[in-house]
Amino acid sequence: MYRQIVYLSIGWIAVVLCSFGWGYYNSRQNEDKNILEVSRVFFDQIVITREWNARHGGVYVYANEKTPPNPYLSQDPERDIPLKNGNVLTRINPAYMTRQLSELAAEYNGAQIHITSLKPIRPENGPTPWERKALESFERGISEVGTFTDGQYRYMAPLITQKSCLKCHGEQGYRVGDIRGGISITLPYNRYAPLWPRIIGYIAVTAAGLLFILFFGRRLARAYQMLEEQSIIDPLTEIPNRRFFMKRAEEEFQRAERDHIPIALIMVDIDNFKGFNDRYGHIEGDVTLKTVAATMKQQLRRPPDCIARYGGEEFVILLPNTSPEGAAQVAELLRTKIEALQINNEASSCADVVTISLGVAAAPRDGVSFEAQLKEADKALYTAKQTGRNRCENTIIEMPAE
Repeated sequence: MYRQIVYLSIGWIAVVLCSFGWGYYNSRQNEDKNILEVSRVFFDQIVITREWNARHGGVYVYANEKTPPNPYLSQDPERDIPLKNGNVLTRINPAYMTRQLSELAAEYNGAQIHITSLKPIRPENGPTPWERKALESFERGISEVGTFTDGQYRYMAPLITQKSCLKCHGEQGYRVGDIRGGISITLPYNRYAPLWPRIIGYIAVTAAGLLFILFFGRRLARAYQMLEEQSIIDPLTEIPNRRFFMKRAEEEFQRAERDHIPIALIMVDIDNFKGFNDRYGHIEGDVTLKTVAATMKQQLRRPPDCIARYGGEEFVILLPNTSPEGAAQVAELLRTKIEALQINNEASSCADVVTISLGVAAAPRDGVSFEAQLKEADKALYTAKQTGRNRCENTIIEMPAE
């Protein structure tokens, strides 16, 4: 039963691991999809804002240290507009606005925006190695790229030339619909950060399941053990029953034949036990049966030795690797121990206390079948009872000459 508990525990762990793997895979898929959608929205908002700027020919803001006049618009006579109060308005084109939005986004949520091109007007807008590969892939028809790296998610999509863009980029040879560059967006995102809470949760579920299996498995094992013991243990005397003995004897006789060792059997009967029950009652008889069984069991010191209730007031004893002389000594020891209990039995025909008669069947070596030896032990017991009781009758089975 404990092996089944181990298998069940391993199965439970496997189920939890599969559930964790499947859940983690689906979660990663959903999270990757979500961060991609967020990046697309981010990109679209930048493109829309740039288009709004371009359609208005740029927007004017106050020139200051953070927003100095754009040196790449120095040829534009309307780049700067002086005001009567001494301030100056300067024109912000889409590229300049994108750079300032990038600075603001970095301060606000850590996002990084970079407008770039394979043919940049402004050298600082030159591509990084990753951006260059992305721009080259756009030339081959790829619509967008995204990747996770160092706790960040990097996304990039192409900038498509619109009619409003030709005012600044027409001189570079671009036409409407051409890819003139791209915008890369880097968002802080650690895709493994949510993993530990998930792992801890699954560990807790695994531990709870294992505790459940262990607790109820042990209870089930105990119940199974009790049922098994009930099937092989005599409930009154608390020693093995006849069913168990027959199985055990078969195994021991096979072992004796394999290892070429002798084996002995002893049949035991409580003398005049029917009269004892009639005189003292069945309750006292059950107590005596239990006491006799326990006393005999205590004398069998070797682990292979086995005693069982054979039926009624009869017992049978199995003594592996025991010579005829050794079996006779054990039988006499049992007889004296039971007589020494001094349990009154006025119904006995051989003594005034409870006694036993024993029939011993042994052979000097292996080679006798269990059935034949059991039959000889039963005959010896019958002889002991017929010749006065409270005695041992020893039978040495003669072996055929080899």
